[in-house]
Order: sequence, then structure tokens, then C-alpha cells
Amino acid sequence: MNNPELDISAEAIEPATRAAFPFTALVGQPQLKRALQLAAVDPGIGGVLISGPRGTAKSTAARALAALLPGAPFVTLPLAASLEQLVGTLDVEDVLRDGKVRLAPGLLARAHKGVLYVDEVNLLPDALVDALLDAAASGVNTVERDGISEQHAARFVLVGTMNPEEGELRPQLLDRFGLSVALTNPEDAAQRTAILRARLGFDENPAALGKQHAEEQRALSDALLAARAALPGLAWSDDVLHHAAACAIAAGVDGMRADLVMLRAARALAALEGRGEVSVADVDAVAELALAHRRPEGSAAQAPANTGERPERQQPQHSPERPQDEPSAASTPQGDWGALPAQPEGMTKVQRIAGWPPKKA
Repeated sequence: MNNPELDISAEAIEPATRAAFPFTALVGQPQLKRALQLAAVDPGIGGVLISGPRGTAKSTAARALAALLPGAPFVTLPLAASLEQLVGTLDVEDVLRDGKVRLAPGLLARAHKGVLYVDEVNLLPDALVDALLDAAASGVNTVERDGISEQHAARFVLVGTMNPEEGELRPQLLDRFGLSVALTNPEDAAQRTAILRARLGFDENPAALGKQHAEEQRALSDALLAARAALPGLAWSDDVLHHAAACAIAAGVDGMRADLVMLRAARALAALEGRGEVSVADVDAVAELALAHRRPEGSAAQAPANTGERPERQQPQHSPERPQDEPSAASTPQGDWGALPAQPEGMTKVQRIAGWPPKKA
């Protein structure tokens, strides 16, 4: 079927053999590298959302991740893409003529077993973001047209980037991303020097830098594949489940998605590090990646104490000297005679310059 609306530029789909900056040569950004590796081990985590200013290696890291996965395509979603270009379409005329469903694949199909990169995801229409996140979480894409439905596998690592200065994602869409990382400009001169040296070396001779990191790249690639294979054999103990629930409660997040993402990410970390069971320490190591973009406005990052016990709701305590319905001393006017009670004053919201824009409560 020849549909000009579905023609996709060759630049949107890059073969795995295209020269990419070595992942092991990335300088700094440990949380970014950890989040990308966890998503590569278990794409069902739901992808990684990277927030930060321009020039902080967001796209470089995504391409480097794809190069670690054997035969993995690197697919870029253009900002001007339509929903049909993303999910594909069906030729209804073929169905009516010979009863056969013919699928014109979209970018989700082409990203299967690879990395789908979305730059400036906060500027995409909500319908496209919804379709992206549905496929990333389920590993399946459903194409529907005129009452006809077709499904195909779409298991990929979703990497979305955004600059908070250019707009925010709705809280409902933020929550759908599995992990998040907020990048800042490097302020250490030594680190910036190391970044410059690595980048200039790659630009001048990509093959030489690739050869220099070949052994590390091969070892990391093998570790990612081994971790994928080990995932089904790892389970979560009751202590791990209770701790993840306590972390989510302490963060004040809505729903259960944060708990589930934390547990899947903790399992991926345990598999990547070659351990046979998921621990509470694994949950703590990935908790902020799963909670940062889901935490309500005004909530500070905090982790509950690890007691190994089921979290319990604390009941309010009342003083035995005063009936429960009697106002406390804190609620009655205090101070000199004739003092006026406190009056509410308006507050000016502080604009966040860097880091994650907090979710509105």
C-alpha cells in the first residue's frame, strides 16, 4: 500500500551499526545511565523521561543505549508526526476485496526491540503521548480502523526528553512514564573538561574512541542481555513489597503505578548486578527515579525507615486532660490582651528554574 502520509524519513530510523558515542564513555550523570540501563533490562518499566537544559547529552545517551543492544534500531519520533505515522494504519479496501488485513506499520512497529526516542515530548499532542505510553507499558500496539483491529508486538525502550522552560507535561502523562531523571548543567570545571575531551575525541575519530571502550561496551551489553534473561527468576519478598509501599505513601503519590515501577526497577537492578533476589536496598536505590516526577507539589524527598515491618496508619492521640471536641491551646488566641488573630496573606509561587516541575496536588 502506498500512502504518502505514512512515508517516514530515513533519518527517523537509524541502524544499530551507525557510529554512536560509546555508552561507557559518557562522563558523569550516574542517575541517567542507571535509569537507561534499567529500562533496557525491563522495557515494561514504561520508559525514561529526561528533563534538563539543552546540551546535556540527552540524545547522545539514548543513541548510546541503542548501540549496546544487538541489532536494535534507534527510531526518532518527529514533532510533526501524525497518529497514523506513529501507530500505523489498516487498508480497509483490501479487507473488503479479499478478506485479508494488511497493516502499514508505523514507528512503533519499527522500534520493536530497539529504542524509540522522543525529543521535546512535552510539545507533542496528548493523543500521541498516550499512544506512546500505552505501547511502551504493554509491549503491544493496537491499530484500529472502521471497526477492524490488528495487533503487533511493540517492545521497545522509550526515552523522552523535555526542557522545562519550554512547557510542562500534564500530571496524568508524567505519571505514565516509568522513571525520570532531572539533569543540570555541569558546574565542575574538571568534569566539563573530561566531557569536552571525550566529545572532541569522538568527533575527530569515532572508531578510535569506540575501540578504546570496546571491552567495556561488550561487557555491559552482555550484562544487559543476561539481566533480561534472569528477570523471570527473581521474586519480591514481603519485606520488599512493604518497603516499596511505604516509600510511595511517604511520597504522597496517587495510585499504585509508582509502587509497581519501583518494584520492577528494583528487580531489574538486582538482575543487572547479578544477584539472585531483590532486596530493600534495591528499592531504595531506584525509589527517587520512580517518585521524583510523581511527588505532589511541596513534598520533599524522603525515605521511610526500614523496619522490616508492614507500614501502619498512625492514629491521632488526644490528651487525657481535655475532651476530644474541646479546642486545644494552639487553636485559641494567645498573647497580650487585645491582640488580633493571625490574618491569611497571599503567597507568590516560586518559579522552578531547573529540575523537575512538581506535580500539582
